[in-house]
Amino acid sequence: MSVSARKVPTLIESLSTLISHNSISSVLPQYDQSNLAVIHCLAHWLEALGFACEILPVTNHPDKANLIATLGSGDGGLVLSGHTDTVPCNPQLWQSDPFTLTERDGRLYGLGSCDMKGFFALILEAVQVFQASNFQQPLIVLATADEESAMTGARDLAHQGRLKGRYAVIGEPTSLRPIRMHKGIIMESVRLTGRAGHSSNPELGVNSIDAMHDVIGELRTLRRELATQYNNAHFAVTVPTLNLGCIHGGDNPNRICGSCELAFDLRALPGMSNDDLRNEIRQRLSPIAAQNQVTFELESHFPGVEPFETPASSALVQAAERLTGHPSEAVAFATEAPFLQALGFETIVMGPGSIDQAHQVDEFLAIDQIAPGVKLLQSLIQQFCLTPQS
Repeated sequence: MSVSARKVPTLIESLSTLISHNSISSVLPQYDQSNLAVIHCLAHWLEALGFACEILPVTNHPDKANLIATLGSGDGGLVLSGHTDTVPCNPQLWQSDPFTLTERDGRLYGLGSCDMKGFFALILEAVQVFQASNFQQPLIVLATADEESAMTGARDLAHQGRLKGRYAVIGEPTSLRPIRMHKGIIMESVRLTGRAGHSSNPELGVNSIDAMHDVIGELRTLRRELATQYNNAHFAVTVPTLNLGCIHGGDNPNRICGSCELAFDLRALPGMSNDDLRNEIRQRLSPIAAQNQVTFELESHFPGVEPFETPASSALVQAAERLTGHPSEAVAFATEAPFLQALGFETIVMGPGSIDQAHQVDEFLAIDQIAPGVKLLQSLIQQFCLTPQS
């Protein structure tokens, strides 16, 4: 039976429905929403196209789930992967309702239109031209939860180890250019606790701001050293970055500051290890805390995302370069790619829309990305699912 003979919405209809479902994920509970409505929509449509669908609840998150939808069988094949959540938004700043797909000026506006519900709409459109009986290797559509917050969905999948295949495309907005490497990220807080007291006599307390001054100096030294030791010309910013993001301490000018907290992020290059960086930071800062007689804590805001790289020699990288006419690139933002790579997939990041529109007011997907995006997906499916793989 032809895949195209089964009833599914048009691309615009499916994208409109997906955007209408609020699936914001956030570390702040007041903004965090379930993604189940999106998951169930995708499962319903993909089942109508002949996919076998499995909805997997995310551990310890009863209102979140991943979806694995499979068409065909075999040990190889292609995974098309995307996240179902979006970042929070400020509806009052939008020109139109962020949860209503709106077309104007050659663009489709809506929260998640490019980051990245649009990718799922393109998949649904692309697969309908194929005969289900012609699949030599499986096509797997993966939809994950909470990428925009803690990547709990992808972490769950990596821990379970259930997903099998050889090649994976993550459809983050890259303007349909293949990405084969990105930086990692950790977000950490340094918390120093001294002893409050009256500022008229410094001996009455231990000032944690004074100690944090030395901590900041050491982190800046580390930043300079990492920039000297590591460099990758594929990236626009060729060195690791360490950003001192926010600092809070004390409560009054005439009181010795009893506690101070600094939050920072560090984006490592491929070949570097987040755990090694955390250990080095701890080893550098612990003596400074002891010298200043303050208690020292280093806390991770989330487990982090490792740097990612797929070799240029990968069959998937070479196919994407040939089909798009663009050489593979590197980006500074993190994705779920390391988690799929940990499952054994050759992985690239490539999807419709521009990262410049992601996380922005009036997020949009340019209409001129749609037809080339569908054609690109069809070519990848043809090569990795319909053609026998050696």
